[in-house]
Amino acid sequence: MAVLIKEKETLHLAAKIRRGARNPGSGIRRGRVRRLGLRIVAAALALPISVAGAGWVLAQTNSTSEYQVKAAFLFHFAQFVDWPPEAFKDASSPLTYCTAGEDPFHGALEASLNGKMVGARPVRVLHFRQVQETQGCQIVFLGTPEKKLLSGMLANLRAGPILTVGESEDFVQGGGMIGFFLEDNKVRFNINLDAAERAKLKISARLLALAKTVIGGRKGT
Repeated sequence: MAVLIKEKETLHLAAKIRRGARNPGSGIRRGRVRRLGLRIVAAALALPISVAGAGWVLAQTNSTSEYQVKAAFLFHFAQFVDWPPEAFKDASSPLTYCTAGEDPFHGALEASLNGKMVGARPVRVLHFRQVQETQGCQIVFLGTPEKKLLSGMLANLRAGPILTVGESEDFVQGGGMIGFFLEDNKVRFNINLDAAERAKLKISARLLALAKTVIGGRKGT
């Protein structure tokens, strides 16, 4: 029963975020959107993937459901990261999510981000076969390439202000910024703050507090 109540609370918060994200004039200020987003991330960490229900908390027996959860995390991560001005072409440019190589989301990322905003920016999703094509992206998700390929992919992305997210074993130890992993049937994440700071990205201390492990850096912003 407690899990079902937590799930309902999480979905209610997600609905508030969607309304505020789609309508910047709705009265939900950016600071409040960030606070709501943080509550959703915290609630998601407490929910087992095996809980059945609507939205992005679905049964893990469906292989897509894990990526629905990860897609929701990706949206909320962006609310707690600040990019330098040079990361965007201009003030109206979208915040671009990209996958490089195989796309494990199979449409879940587009479904999660459809019609949403991060601050004043619309979001869009692009898929590329080669990591070299992702230089105009602000968030790049790398699936589970072979370890010898991952180091080269991350090296290609270090030159720009790009948030790198992955799910390979030891992703953050290898220089990635946010690495997903499963623990007790829940999606968790680690953060490499040193890597983010080298890319001129500022990660909120509130998000750092929800990571299981944070590598290096200061306390965040």
